[in-house]
Amino acid sequence: MLPSRFKFSAGTILRMAADAVLIHLALLTALTLRFVVATLFQNRDATPLADSRFSELIGDFAGNGWAITLICLSVFYLSGFYTYGRAYQSRYKAAIIAQAVSLSYLIYGFLVPFIFGEMHLTSRGAYIMAWLLTIAFMIAARVWSAAWKRYVQPEQEAVLRARRGEKRILVIGGAGYIGSALLPKLLDKGYQVRLLDQLLFGEEPIAGVLDHPKLEIIHGDFRHVEKVVEAMQDVDAVVHLGAIVGDPACSLDEDLTIDVNLSATRMIAELAKSAGVGRFIFASTCSVYGATDETLDERSIVRPISLYGHTKLASERVLLGMASDEFRPSIVRFATIYGLSGRTRFDLVVNLLTAKAKMDGKITVFGGDQWRPFVHVDDAALAVAKILDAPLDVVGSQIYNVGSDEQNYTITDIGKMVHEQVVAAELLINSDDTDKRNYRVSFAKIRKQLGFEPQWTVAMGIQQVLEAISNGDVENYTEARYSNVKFLKEGGASNFSKSNWAKELINEISGERERTTA
Repeated sequence: MLPSRFKFSAGTILRMAADAVLIHLALLTALTLRFVVATLFQNRDATPLADSRFSELIGDFAGNGWAITLICLSVFYLSGFYTYGRAYQSRYKAAIIAQAVSLSYLIYGFLVPFIFGEMHLTSRGAYIMAWLLTIAFMIAARVWSAAWKRYVQPEQEAVLRARRGEKRILVIGGAGYIGSALLPKLLDKGYQVRLLDQLLFGEEPIAGVLDHPKLEIIHGDFRHVEKVVEAMQDVDAVVHLGAIVGDPACSLDEDLTIDVNLSATRMIAELAKSAGVGRFIFASTCSVYGATDETLDERSIVRPISLYGHTKLASERVLLGMASDEFRPSIVRFATIYGLSGRTRFDLVVNLLTAKAKMDGKITVFGGDQWRPFVHVDDAALAVAKILDAPLDVVGSQIYNVGSDEQNYTITDIGKMVHEQVVAAELLINSDDTDKRNYRVSFAKIRKQLGFEPQWTVAMGIQQVLEAISNGDVENYTEARYSNVKFLKEGGASNFSKSNWAKELINEISGERERTTA
């Protein structure tokens, strides 16, 4: 049985057929040039000699074409022309082509006299010329193919998508909590969707769309420039959801958090801008508001008190600072999210308290007076889809709070709502307030400009989680896969290079907060 790298495919057969044509063309060109030169320098009255040489040309081509072609194709195949060698860089590929063609002609040069007792080609000059032309044709064909794929094909595909009204959306971190809810919505709308994700939690979060014909998956880390460059090719918009999310998870490794949440965001945005992608949606958070007793909107002063909030605010500033007529990012500040998606989390207050009530019989609220805005994960995804559909002149270089005014609650309110649906559970209020965040948020802007109205309420989300537990869809909410901080603690994080400029920006924002609160 052949190794996998030497197996035939339809593409391999087509490429071999194309090379066979080029080899024949090289031989025919060499013989024709020899015939033309010989004819020009012969005696004008020697017509029979010209006829004789033309007959030699036909005989040489018919007698040698098939043999040279078979030898070349065999050597090409064994040299990896049609399999692993296709991934080589251009300069290596040209060297391999020259080497393989030369080896093929050497084999022919030794094999044919050994079998037939003499060189089958009547002119060694034509033989050398055919060798050189074969190298030139092989390299030229591959240069043309690469140029076509890089320059012509993307333009043709873009024109076709424009005619069909299709757009290609790159979703970075799209196999996470929000992304696994967003992908089905984009696919249902007819978008071509490209996903760039490390798939740390496997393919299960996006199992429902894995086989969708309009979904393309690039498995990779969005901090790696080469992966982002690959993913950025020929896209109309970017949705950047990738991040370490949540205050406890971000506090585990500050350098890693800054690298993932801020440094990578700037790199991705710079590549998007240089690629001519004008629409860029960035997932931020209402945690940037920090702690205040006022109701805040997008114009309010921001005072983040956690590293998570600082990295998101810093990213917002980087993106808006890059804005231009051609690059117009949109910032979405999500409220505290609840509910189920492909990659559900149980380190968020509504889901966690509901799971504890159902499975542990206790609802423990810490502090309780802190205000939070809430939004279901499905509604968070809906908001992103609405921004993608909206005219760029409306949403470009804008910040949107994502949630609803009706879903501003205190943590105690959430505990009581869970208790109403799980009456057997004990509601415990612990006065220790470890989380100092406290903010109520206005969502008038996204409602008025885009007509965004959440379809879920907190009570509906609690019921959804309870049903998932009752049905056995969630057996153990304490598993690491349901918690960002647990996952990172158990080996989901590793050390990466530090970003000094990013740390300086974080320190600058921290200093601003101290000055505004003094």
